[in-house]
Amino acid sequence: MANSMLDGILAMVTPEMKQALAARLGESPQSVETGLGTAAAATLSGLASKVGDTNFLSQIVNMVSGSSGQNILGSLSSLASTGPNGGVGEMVNKFLPMVFGGNQSLVTDLLTQKAGISSASASGLLKTAVPLLLGYLARLHAGGSLNMGSLSSMLSAEAPNLSKYIPAGFLSGMPTLRSVPVTRTPVVPPEPTGIGKGALWLVAIGILGAILLSWLVYRALDASKSAVEPQNTAVKPAVADTVAKVSDTTNAAWAALGDFFKVKLPDGTVLNVPQLGVENKLLKFIQDPGQPVSKDQWFDFDRLLFDTGSATLQPASQEQLQNVAAILKAYPNVKLKIGGYTDNTGDKAANQKLSEARAENVKDALVKLGVDPARLEAQGYGEEHPVADNSTEEGKQKNRRISMRVTAK
Repeated sequence: MANSMLDGILAMVTPEMKQALAARLGESPQSVETGLGTAAAATLSGLASKVGDTNFLSQIVNMVSGSSGQNILGSLSSLASTGPNGGVGEMVNKFLPMVFGGNQSLVTDLLTQKAGISSASASGLLKTAVPLLLGYLARLHAGGSLNMGSLSSMLSAEAPNLSKYIPAGFLSGMPTLRSVPVTRTPVVPPEPTGIGKGALWLVAIGILGAILLSWLVYRALDASKSAVEPQNTAVKPAVADTVAKVSDTTNAAWAALGDFFKVKLPDGTVLNVPQLGVENKLLKFIQDPGQPVSKDQWFDFDRLLFDTGSATLQPASQEQLQNVAAILKAYPNVKLKIGGYTDNTGDKAANQKLSEARAENVKDALVKLGVDPARLEAQGYGEEHPVADNSTEEGKQKNRRISMRVTAK
């Protein structure tokens, strides 16, 4: 049982989700773990700063109740690999300004510093933390243990659990803001006496605290440019360069696939695929009668991910596998050959074995999704047939691939 709200939220993140999230953002799993913890703690801190606002608490409870709460819970299984989308994505875009106002960029800057990740990854982690937090609250509401009063109490008690992730300057002024409910309860409005004046003083102090918080964050970020960054660069330049290169390469690869669009298959199935993704290329080949089956026509999967040095497919691969399986079901005459390839690093025999295992695992995944195994074959080619220069890291990455060839259509 979780000891705090933060523990409960982070307990919902499985190792597979961390891997999928790291792959999608192009960051290391450790950086993702740190950044996600910071993002969840920052969001909880933002909520805790508003426990005196009964209208705000009412909106949060409404968000996680009924069908809205069930929709959030239903989205968590694909959250790491796809990010929040649809109705949940709209909810996230509404939620963040409610909690942070115009200070959302300051929060992402803090995540960037704390976890050593890019600004885009920080924004992605913040948008991932919101459905996790709301999903946690939705479970409590479904179990009958969440209402405005209990939410206010839980948030007020959460502050000591946030210091592990939140930089000290971020919490400046928060204790004052959280003290508002003591003098202005959520249910009984304040009487026009000295108590009301005291509450106004506390609110005024809270506003001053928020201004002080912004100034401290700005000062900390400004100071980091002249003092912290040069020091870290001198000590660990290789680490910083590696993070930047991995992030840039992965983000460029995803961006190169183009915008997603809807495509309807002959059996009525509607897929959401990127314009330059392998699914669209495969469909065009199948649908074009002028394109004959050829031993030289291969299509590279572009959203398959394996554990390093392993044939284990990561959860982020599921969407593309499902799309390819749907295409095969819609075109029952099509048969495929799956080819596995590696770069030339390490033992040649081991690479051959790994390529075979990966190709077989992709074939097995398609069979599990309902494709007749008689329509599929798999073969590993190891280091053979490189498509790029193995003397560069970029070339090696291109050579580590899974491809498919249409053998009948």
